Amino acid sequence: MTKIDIKKPDLEESQSGAARVLTFFRDRLLTGELKAGDRLLPERELAAALDVSRPVLREALRSLAMLGLLDIQHGRGAFVRSADASVLGQALTLCLAPEPNILDDVLQARIAIECQAIRLACERASERDLQAIAVTLDTLVGSLDDPERGGGADYAFHLAIVRASASASLMKIYEAISPLLMRSHVERRRDTFREPAITSGLVDAHRHVFLSLANRDPDAAERGLRDHFAIGDDLRRRNLISAYQPRRKRS
Repeated sequence: MTKIDIKKPDLEESQSGAARVLTFFRDRLLTGELKAGDRLLPERELAAALDVSRPVLREALRSLAMLGLLDIQHGRGAFVRSADASVLGQALTLCLAPEPNILDDVLQARIAIECQAIRLACERASERDLQAIAVTLDTLVGSLDDPERGGGADYAFHLAIVRASASASLMKIYEAISPLLMRSHVERRRDTFREPAITSGLVDAHRHVFLSLANRDPDAAERGLRDHFAIGDDLRRRNLISAYQPRRKRS
């Protein structure tokens, strides 16, 4: 493990002490000066180098540890960790949860991520990736009458596509919003699972997406994904309108 020496960072004086520590840490990760396994300077030296008090430094380091970015070992020091997407996801979910219409907004993020991911997957997916997606498709088909299980299967299908893109960045972003994505999948299933037209269309749409990916046709695969999202929204909207449509009295 490498002990990291640092020079006093050239940061804006207007930054608070905690912000100075977090900015330093972020910038050193981006430049590669800090890597997983590296040990930071002892607390006294690090506080002096960053021109912050030791209590402020401790609080900032605890915040980084809560995000899964540092491992603080008493008596040994603070070590850089690889980011844990599940921990970051919880933090991101807490930030996004109060936003109005967050699930609809997250769906737009899904579309952006998945449409790029499936194009990359058409080039990069291995046979093992395709087999993994096929397994999730089988589970999806077998869980159409169960919103909880079906929502989980739906999420697993789309997650497997993003994983097949072999893009670490897309995968990290997707995993970071996974709590919101899972909730979105389940709620969409609850809205539609009693409608045969929707459930049969759901299977056809996922099968089409899978076959386009297996045939390594990025245009057809992306088009299938976009059609899937659009048709699902349209059917849900019709279902909602029908539920609240005034019923005609029998003559």
